[in-house]
Amino acid sequence: MHLRHTQFIARTVLVKNGNVDGAVSVLNRILSNEGVYTHYRRRMYYEKPWQTRRRVNIEICKAIYSEDMTNKISFTMRKNREEAWPGC
Repeated sequence: MHLRHTQFIARTVLVKNGNVDGAVSVLNRILSNEGVYTHYRRRMYYEKPWQTRRRVNIEICKAIYSEDMTNKISFTMRKNREEAWPGC
C-alpha cells in the first residue's frame, strides 16, 4: 500500500443505514483529533514570526506541564508504596 492510500483509508467513514449526519460527526471528530482544523485555521492568515515563536513556546510549555502533571499523578496513584503520603 502506498502511504497516501493509508492516510485516505484512515479518514474514510462509512455511512450506515443512510445516517449521513452521524457519519459527518464521526468525520469531524476524526479531523479535529488529528488537528486538521487547527492547522487550517492557522494557515488562513499570515502569522508573523514573533507570533509563531510565541505559539511554539506556549505549546512547548504546555507539553512540559502536561508531562510533569502526568508524572506527579502517576506517582501519587501508585499502590506499591509503603507509606501512602511520604513526608506527612
